[in-house]
Amino acid sequence: METKKRTIQMPHTYVIIFFVILFAAVLTLFVPLGQYETKEITYMQNGEEKSRTVLDPESFQYVTDENGRKMTHTAPLFGTEDFGGQGILNYVFEGLTAGDKWGSAVGIVAFILVIGGAFGIVLKTGAVDQGILAMIERTKGTEKYLIPVLFALFSLGGAVFGMGEEAIPFAMILVPMFIAMGYDAVVGVCVTYCATQIGFGASWMNPFSLAIAQGIAEVPVLSGAGFRIVLWFVFTGIGMAFTMFYAAKIKKDPRASVAYDSDARYREEFQENDERKADFRLGHKLILLVILATMIWTVWGVVAKGFYIPEIASQFFVMGLVSGIIAVIFKLNDMRVNDIASSFQSGAADLVGAALVVGMAQGIIIILGGTDASSPTVLNTILHGISSGMQNFPAVISAWLMYVFQTVFNFFVVSGSGQAALTMPIMAPLSDLVGVSRQTSVLAFQLGDAFSNLIVPTSGCLLGTLGVAKLEWGKWAKFQIKMQGVLFAGASLVMVIAVLIGF
Repeated sequence: METKKRTIQMPHTYVIIFFVILFAAVLTLFVPLGQYETKEITYMQNGEEKSRTVLDPESFQYVTDENGRKMTHTAPLFGTEDFGGQGILNYVFEGLTAGDKWGSAVGIVAFILVIGGAFGIVLKTGAVDQGILAMIERTKGTEKYLIPVLFALFSLGGAVFGMGEEAIPFAMILVPMFIAMGYDAVVGVCVTYCATQIGFGASWMNPFSLAIAQGIAEVPVLSGAGFRIVLWFVFTGIGMAFTMFYAAKIKKDPRASVAYDSDARYREEFQENDERKADFRLGHKLILLVILATMIWTVWGVVAKGFYIPEIASQFFVMGLVSGIIAVIFKLNDMRVNDIASSFQSGAADLVGAALVVGMAQGIIIILGGTDASSPTVLNTILHGISSGMQNFPAVISAWLMYVFQTVFNFFVVSGSGQAALTMPIMAPLSDLVGVSRQTSVLAFQLGDAFSNLIVPTSGCLLGTLGVAKLEWGKWAKFQIKMQGVLFAGASLVMVIAVLIGF
């Protein structure tokens, strides 16, 4: 009798997050509540005085009862903020409604849905499909060179202006393009999101992460650029080489891809068009010019005007609306006015799953009490406990442990500026005690924060990018764990070198 070979099925992203929620709930049974006092600090950036509220590292204290015993607050099975505290089974709703329009989760969820709707209109016009077919006809045999060029550009975007969420709309175009060229969704995610985070980690001028961390650590803002520029070239080269090696492997054997099944819809669509020539009309060209203009507008807005999630989402909504109007005028894909509305709806619907994951991941932080340093939370106690355990080591080991700490802590707080406000007030004075420069402690924050963004299931930007790529986190993690190993080894070596050269 023939028996079927059993294969291990990767758990769904929702399942992974649910078990992390349960683990967080178990921590609330045993880990006592702790809190810090906060203080206002000021620092100079580009000639302007900036201020930020940070915790006082010397002020940590456990919350105790009248008998002086450390208190815990067990997460209830069911409950809301107004009825018994945040409950375990409320994590989906509470996570989705956490934050504000400038960040996770509400802002990222709305951003993902608007971007999905806008690109739903663009994709309905057929302009992207025809543009990809035209590009394939023109780049036969040279498409592999697009990978290093695009990787370097996106990495530069991460280094210069902290590109992160902006990678999501780019992925909506580049993922199907790479699949059509014989690669897979993983290559598209690497070239867009992965590249931005590698640039983010080795940045010498990122205003949203590096500048804040250096200001809090009381070192000259944007100092140490020479060493960091060298790191940018090194890590961008590593990420680029890793991606190209993987891409060549998939080009040779598409079934080796972790995204082979989820890419099937794209492959079938392009196979149907494989026998015909690209029908690249004036209307298609105008829509692609609108997309290009939107990208330029977005970069200008972020760099020159400080645009963030609300403004960028509205910019892409305008792109979708204008593209739909052009399609109706030029009768592309037989589009009518009602098709603009229905394609916006279907585009947003395609990303509802990714939006839900962002909210669920935020639920983990809520169960642990949130990220407010002045409130009694389990997360504050974890922060204090780990930082206290890093003392009494040689300088090289302490610097490496700082990097490991920032990597682990990024699972809980994925916001670069938020993590800087929580951890740098502790890491900077700690570095003085263990013989590590404050500049090196900032470097540990940069590398730990950025590189782990490529795999932690609590990152809204990562999950949004995977959502548009139709790629489950579990399958992505199967690929990404190898890149994480390479980046971790490289960053560990950098931390050692930084201490030895007195950076």
